[in-house]
Amino acid sequence: MKQPPQPEPSTIKIITIGIDLAKSVFQIHGVDAGGAVAVRKKLRRAEVLKFFEGLPPCLVGMEACATAHFWAREIGALGHDVRLMPPSYVKAYVRRQKNDAADAEAICEAVTRPTMRFVPVKSAERQGVLVLHRTRDLLVRQRTMLINAIRGHCAEFGMIAPQGAYRASDLIEQVRDAEGSVLPDLARSALLMLAEQLDALAVQIHALERRLLVWHRQAEASQRLATIPGVGIITATALAASVTDPHLFRSGREFAAFLGLVPRQNASGGKDRLGRISKMGDGYLRKLLVVGATSVIRRAGDNTSATGAWLRTLMERKPARVVTIAMANKTARIAWAVLSRREDYRASAIT
Repeated sequence: MKQPPQPEPSTIKIITIGIDLAKSVFQIHGVDAGGAVAVRKKLRRAEVLKFFEGLPPCLVGMEACATAHFWAREIGALGHDVRLMPPSYVKAYVRRQKNDAADAEAICEAVTRPTMRFVPVKSAERQGVLVLHRTRDLLVRQRTMLINAIRGHCAEFGMIAPQGAYRASDLIEQVRDAEGSVLPDLARSALLMLAEQLDALAVQIHALERRLLVWHRQAEASQRLATIPGVGIITATALAASVTDPHLFRSGREFAAFLGLVPRQNASGGKDRLGRISKMGDGYLRKLLVVGATSVIRRAGDNTSATGAWLRTLMERKPARVVTIAMANKTARIAWAVLSRREDYRASAIT
């Protein structure tokens, strides 16, 4: 028996829509004011905006995944209320088997929940800054790979250099000056090719850092963050571009938990068991904060503030790596306070 034809979206009152994003085929699930299914269909990429142009303003839910911020800006410009949600929060609303239709229905259900946490939509400018960061991070990893390759190949011929990326130039000089009896010409030509790539990467990384410095000087929030000890231009610009609205977090501790800098909990029957840090959230921001905390700990002996005294006391009882994570957690809380209060960091004096 044939199913009755589904009414067109223009003839019904759609209140909420869930979209399962993809590269080419998008799944739509919409409901009316009573919660009944009003529309359930697939759309090609070119049909998405045309579909929403013909709808009155409604609530639109999406998972915060690849291309989500772009579609949120485009659909939001048409007058709709677009909200992004972490995919892990939507998973609980998927019924039985997982497919595009079930995912869109789960998104439509999750976006209406009063306790749902939403991801703020990033502007194109903030996404551009984050592209600079991701590109720089990729080039830094490639630079590390090249240095490790040069060190490994040179060690096969008895040529070594002290540790550190900046000492790789000493090793390259050894390659250029080595005699043919020590380093064959075949190996020398290959190593010099790697050295050329290493020099090119250094120039590109420096160019990206200059672009970040220009944006930093124009962003007030980034300049405030740079006043925090252990937060340089790289970390400040990354935080300012990633955290669009600090008031979405109720406290600094909640922001630190979002970054995965708090212990993982395993509690049952009134017994709390705390493990290692959860490592949830943005791993790139967490890495930057940990690296910055390491630099603060190295100068803890000269730090005359209350933070320096706290660090010295903690280092007497805990391993250095544990203290580093504690300092990164403290830095994340300070960063949230600086962003939410819109004021520079002020070091607390020892009382």
